[in-house]
Amino acid sequence: MTTVHIPVQAIKGRGVAHRQPHRFERDQRAAFDDGWGTLAEATAAGEEAAAPATQVTFEDARSAITHNDSPDIGFTLGLNPYRGCEHGCLYCYARPTHSYLNLSPGLDFETKIIAKRNIAAVLRSELLRPAYAPDLLAIGTVTDAYQPVERELRLTRAVLELLHTAHHPLAMVTKGSGVERDIDLLAPMGAQRLAAVYVTITTLDAQLARILEPRAAAPHRRLRTIRTLAEAGVPTGVSVSPQIPFINDDMERVLEAAYEAGARRAFYQVLRLPWELSDMFRLWLEQHYPDRAARVMARIQDMRGGKDYDADFATRMKGQGIWADLLRQRFVKTCDRLGFNRGREPLDASLFRPSALRGQGDLF
Repeated sequence: MTTVHIPVQAIKGRGVAHRQPHRFERDQRAAFDDGWGTLAEATAAGEEAAAPATQVTFEDARSAITHNDSPDIGFTLGLNPYRGCEHGCLYCYARPTHSYLNLSPGLDFETKIIAKRNIAAVLRSELLRPAYAPDLLAIGTVTDAYQPVERELRLTRAVLELLHTAHHPLAMVTKGSGVERDIDLLAPMGAQRLAAVYVTITTLDAQLARILEPRAAAPHRRLRTIRTLAEAGVPTGVSVSPQIPFINDDMERVLEAAYEAGARRAFYQVLRLPWELSDMFRLWLEQHYPDRAARVMARIQDMRGGKDYDADFATRMKGQGIWADLLRQRFVKTCDRLGFNRGREPLDASLFRPSALRGQGDLF
């Protein structure tokens, strides 16, 4: 695929350095040197377009709860208040979903955010349906529910208020420290086995995190979030995902730090590179780790049956082969040594009370 490049220095704080054409595009454009040297001169002078600002647009969602029957995912109900994510994590497997919107999974994914402004009202209607069967609702599993725009829009907050009122179980995965704002809702729910929060810490290396996850909270700040949640009584866990060979090799240190901060649950996944993400990750490696790019991709392919990615349900989350097994052993042995995932009780859906929502219309 042809890519339109933007120099790294021109996009400080972004995850990728180009607008990746999506797989449905008919026309692709690239900068062109006409022989006069103007392109090279402009590049040397740093005269390309300034770093793109975040744009937020709104949509009216037709549904709030998504359903999945994937056997390798531990929940059937999900909810995501936003499309796209300003955190700009280079490795995000959700990037290719922007292609369905005729937007780039590269810069557009992290600069063009779509907010589902009516998601709380739609969720309320769905929870009140007579046929609705309560189950664990996973929030922010595609894009982060606590990305920066949430501070002003408070869509996630509105969802939590509904679930709190209805005593509906939920679990969240986030890299955003903004989750601390909602401890007043999460703490009492946690005490009733209605809520759990997982904080993703990919690495403790701040320099690496800055180029992998440029607008997410710093690693030390995420550890503080774990501590704050745990001290408030919220069942708290850590996700050490994704594992990227020869890039973030500090899994054990992350787990130790998270346990010390109060996390008692943990899980991991290996890097996934569906669709356009494969090209984007390869370019990122060439920009930041050219000396080991070939070695990283070789190891990834070792875990994917010789391919950049294999979507098979049996292996897509953890990989296959000797290197995937080595990662599994490291994770299991470290969790056993520290005490993760012991006596873990499931969240309780029996407390669900939809009738409590019938007087909530004034919230919207």
